[in-house]
Amino acid sequence: MRGVIPNYHPSCTIFFVVLLQFHHDVFSINTLSSNEALTISSNKTLVSPGDVFELGFFKTTTSNSQDGTDRWYLGIWYKTTSDQRTYVWVANRDNPLHSSIGTLKISHANLVLLDQSDTPVWSTNLTGVVQLPVTAELLDNGNFVLRDSKTKDLNRFMWQSFDFPVDTLLPEMKLGRKLNSPENEKILTSWKSPTDPSSGDYSFILETEGFIHEFYLLKNELTVYRSGPWNGVRFNGIPKMQNWSYIVNSFIDNKEEVAYTFQVNNQNIHTRFRMSSTGYLQVITWTKTVPQRNMFWSFPEDTCDVYKMCGPYAYCDMHTTPMCNCIKGFVPKNAGRWDLRDTSGGCVRSSRLSCGEGDGFLRMSQMKLPETSEAAVDKMIGLKECKEKCVRDCNCTGFANMDIMNGGGSGCVTWTGELVDMRNYVAGGQDLYVKVAAAS
Repeated sequence: MRGVIPNYHPSCTIFFVVLLQFHHDVFSINTLSSNEALTISSNKTLVSPGDVFELGFFKTTTSNSQDGTDRWYLGIWYKTTSDQRTYVWVANRDNPLHSSIGTLKISHANLVLLDQSDTPVWSTNLTGVVQLPVTAELLDNGNFVLRDSKTKDLNRFMWQSFDFPVDTLLPEMKLGRKLNSPENEKILTSWKSPTDPSSGDYSFILETEGFIHEFYLLKNELTVYRSGPWNGVRFNGIPKMQNWSYIVNSFIDNKEEVAYTFQVNNQNIHTRFRMSSTGYLQVITWTKTVPQRNMFWSFPEDTCDVYKMCGPYAYCDMHTTPMCNCIKGFVPKNAGRWDLRDTSGGCVRSSRLSCGEGDGFLRMSQMKLPETSEAAVDKMIGLKECKEKCVRDCNCTGFANMDIMNGGGSGCVTWTGELVDMRNYVAGGQDLYVKVAAAS
């Protein structure tokens, strides 16, 4: 099924301003002990070391809500002098407090958020034996953690907010999942609207099954965009990642975990990834001296990023008319619809494969590689062996290098199904080898 794309207007990205309950008093430290509490009425917050992040209560008034009342949330935001706050995490996004009476405290070795009736609306929900007392702490990277105060390892936490992303990915946070673990998969989910932090329609999720991994941007259950597979340097469908000079991208793929994370090598620059309520994954930056937000990058970037825009065995090119093109050796499956710019049916082979040495390969340069759900991986062989493997397999439809980190490329990806969701770039794509009949 073809992906859909919302009415994107990158230049009109809205940075929201919600009605705020301002807080002027803070604890002298960034911790919350077992005998302390944060309440809405106290106007107190926690502030991270370095004065970058602040944790406390905030409210929104949603004009289209059924009851029209204020909604109170426990959240983390960048601490600035501006009235315009940037929220990076919300504890109770789908279960707000409906009055200005709320308390955050540590109870039975858990963080608990209580409403006006002392009923829990959110909790860390931990079980097991711990060494009391327990302390909550807002770290300098924006991570809100709960730790056993007897633990000597400062990087070991009972619970951390970084394991429960909302719409924002901060440096050192991870998206993905731990293998063979009951932990939830870490994904980004947009706010419902610029003034409503409840779970929205858009999500950004890493495909962690199999041996090759890529991100999908979904609108509810429908795929809107695909990042292309990780190729050792970047995600293949995001060529500009290699030009992010101050962002260090990292991909973890081992027996314990599959995840993406990033760091910033310039301490004067704040950077975050945000899944917006309008369907964009945005990279937003600003400096400590100039707090104005800068839309560094966002995607989908253009029409060719739409998932399956051109159908099977066709690729999208923003510099051709029409944008959809059949691969050489293929023709439109339905010529009449293709002429009417309905390219959803894609293309079919003009000549059948012979399944043998008579078949050849078409090298396509600067490509976004096809969707990898039907792909197989062999990390131990190079391009020559990869070609031989595809020749021997009558079901193989194409191949490419898996890893381009060392320039020459290594590893082997082979496709056995239809080749879908491809596009051409001016620069930054990869070589894709498509199996074609000798007559082509």
